[in-house]
Amino acid sequence: MSESSEMKPFLQTLDGQLTSRPPLWMMRQAGRYLPEYREIRASVPTFLDFCYSPKLATEATLQPIRRFGFDAAIMFSDILVVPDALGQKVSFEQGEGPRLAAISDAAGLAKLSDQINLEKLGPVFETIERVKTALPADTALIGFCGAPWTVASYMIAGRGTPDQGPARRFAYQNPDLFQILIDRLVEASIDYLERQFVAGVEAVQIFDSWAGVLPTLEFENWCLKPVLAIVAGLKARVPHARIIAFPRGVGSHLKAFMTHPGINALGLDTAADPRWAAAEIQVHKPVQGNLDPLALIAGGRALNDSIDLITNSFRGRPYIFNLGHGILPETPIAHVEQLVARVRKA
Repeated sequence: MSESSEMKPFLQTLDGQLTSRPPLWMMRQAGRYLPEYREIRASVPTFLDFCYSPKLATEATLQPIRRFGFDAAIMFSDILVVPDALGQKVSFEQGEGPRLAAISDAAGLAKLSDQINLEKLGPVFETIERVKTALPADTALIGFCGAPWTVASYMIAGRGTPDQGPARRFAYQNPDLFQILIDRLVEASIDYLERQFVAGVEAVQIFDSWAGVLPTLEFENWCLKPVLAIVAGLKARVPHARIIAFPRGVGSHLKAFMTHPGINALGLDTAADPRWAAAEIQVHKPVQGNLDPLALIAGGRALNDSIDLITNSFRGRPYIFNLGHGILPETPIAHVEQLVARVRKA
């Protein structure tokens, strides 16, 4: 290992070691539920400007660490910087989410670059370098990318969609073109993640947020194979890379990732039964998850009961406490404090 995990419970867990308490972080922990985040977000006109400002992105990354003392920080960025760095026009409309120049045919695909422009992503790597020097000694730094299927779903539709219908139709009707896009995203993701490790991250998470909409054959072709190709390609270049795979909503298909030696841990979504995951997944490798973000909003007994189910299910083997999806903007800070206190007692 190029980085010792001795003082960092998060890294120890990814290495398969059982720690005295489960490490804790939250997806989207740097974000709109924090007043200090909203204050600095208002200082720039667009979300991409925010992502490409090392000063602001560093501050956003560090805010939840200062406030809650999480065991890991995740670099502040967005999965759609990858299509942006492939030459696709990307913007974020206030209150409406991302907008991209939709790819609907071979001509649209031909407008993309063959390789990711890592120079364009220089601000992201600078953010990593800045955060790394500012973190407490026992706090790990996580990088990330979106999985090819999830990123492609935005690139095809030009926006987020309820069921990823445009991308699914495109993949059915134009499988060869869609394979070209997926392959390009695989290579771009390997290049991007490798550069994140060079900059200083100690682990990465691959977010496949929309994997759950895919039927079995399409899951294998567009989710499983591309993610495993990224894992293999990254490990070939960065042998010490620690990788968390988070294919959201895939149910029992999680088992397809379970035995892959390059994956250090599997992220569980909200719907996964912790008792099932403990018996079927955690016996093979560490798991991460999977508190319902709405239980975090509710607080009180509902939150405590949910925390207890997770901690009791996974106790005795390595696991990372997290949400089953990203924290929501309306989450009360007091409830996050309640979560941290209860997990730390687990």
